[in-house]
Order: sequence, then structure tokens, then C-alpha cells
Amino acid sequence: MTTKQTFEKAMAQLEDIVRELESGDLTLENAMKKFEEGMKLSRYCSRVLDETEKKITLLMTDEDGNIQEKPLDEGSD
Repeated sequence: MTTKQTFEKAMAQLEDIVRELESGDLTLENAMKKFEEGMKLSRYCSRVLDETEKKITLLMTDEDGNIQEKPLDEGSD
């Protein structure tokens, strides 16, 4: 059974890959495989962020088609 990839899972996997690559303990072949996997995850995360930005922009568009930029509520920590 395949679990659906999420942005959070992809980022966690990407962080793990970076740690493995930075350790220097991988063979060149394994490092290349990890790098390729990391690039795929990076593209996936970038695509998700782009899609999310488009959705936010659409939600912020007023009835005249103008984008209404509003500051985030500073008290919402």
C-alpha cells in the first residue's frame, strides 16, 4: 500500500538525505542515488509551495480582481 506524499514528509526525507550526504559516510554511488532522490523531493516541495502560493493569491483577490495584501496578525504566535 502506497502512502500519499505530503509536503511535511517530503521535507523530513529531504532533511534526512542532507544529513546523510553531509556525513560523508556514503559511497559515491549511494551518494548519487541520495542526491537524485533529494532533487526529486526538492522539485516536489517547490511545486507544492508554488501551488499553495497560487491558491493564497486567489483567496486574497477581491471582487474587482485586485490582490489585497494584508500583514499577518503579529499576535498569533
